[in-house]
Amino acid sequence: MAQFIPRAAFPAQLSLPRSYFLGHHASGLSKMKTMLSSIDLIIECRDYRVPLTSRNPLFEESLAGRERVVVYTKRDLGSKDQPADKQREDMIKQWHAPSTTLFTNHKSKRDVRTVLDLCKQHNEARQSLLGSRILVVGMPNVGKSSLLNALRMVGVHKAKAAFTGAQPGVTRKIASGVKIVERDEAKGLEGVYLVDTPGVFVPFVPDAEAMMKLALVGSVKDTIIAPVTLCDYLLYHINKQLGGEVWYKEYCRPTNDVVELLEGVCRKTGRLGKGGVPDTDAAALWIIQRWRQGNLGHFILDEVSQDALEMKMREEIGLSLSQARKQAKDVQRARTKARLSDAAR
Repeated sequence: MAQFIPRAAFPAQLSLPRSYFLGHHASGLSKMKTMLSSIDLIIECRDYRVPLTSRNPLFEESLAGRERVVVYTKRDLGSKDQPADKQREDMIKQWHAPSTTLFTNHKSKRDVRTVLDLCKQHNEARQSLLGSRILVVGMPNVGKSSLLNALRMVGVHKAKAAFTGAQPGVTRKIASGVKIVERDEAKGLEGVYLVDTPGVFVPFVPDAEAMMKLALVGSVKDTIIAPVTLCDYLLYHINKQLGGEVWYKEYCRPTNDVVELLEGVCRKTGRLGKGGVPDTDAAALWIIQRWRQGNLGHFILDEVSQDALEMKMREEIGLSLSQARKQAKDVQRARTKARLSDAAR
């Protein structure tokens, strides 16, 4: 049998939507700006699996002037705890130096205590009579509310205060402060409060592949990009980074054909429609969810290098909100024109 050769590149997806900037994203960001005077520290959460793509330049523009800590969440879903992971994390820390960078799994009490200790140290350094208020920000579904709940449980031993879910948009309004550190009578320090915020998407994603990455990690709803297309992109990464024969061998042979994989999944799991026709959309969503839960390998989707952040920032320069809206409208017009042209044939 011929040796399996993974695809070297994923085909361009020119017709993909490039925006998910919703009304509650804009209003949430506007509200955050008005709160800055009462905020002592900003914790920006980014998804470990997309350390570059989950960066939102709107936070750099709108929330400047406050000390910031970058917390990369969901490390357990992207790391294999190999030397290469340590090297990558060292590079990411260099991106943010001298600011603090942390890598966390909110299910790990040790990781949660590391974030909690940082919050305590920041509060002690301020010596404020009013306590400390920390704003948690990030792209949709990067784990802000999960981190808040974990900090609350470890810090004050109370049940979760923020709702969480597998799809983005669960948090739509800025919450009141949630206590994560009790008042310290011995040191005369007031408590520490975390303020949860709605995830804020970028106004426009110039790169279609970046949009697929954000959809794959759950920063946009699963209805925005066709599940089969998204599963095809996941298959491309599984083959390229892990070797497909290990992770989906029970469904089909190593393949670059997503339909072959999905039909194999349908047969194995019973996802069949009328007449035994494979339900490929349902199978695609099932595979994507399995990867999100860590059951189809651990890897990141971005290429990390020492100059990767600088290159990303250069890409973002000049993309103002008005330009982004104009580009989004141009893309929409192009898609409408293409549909009308197809219908006329």
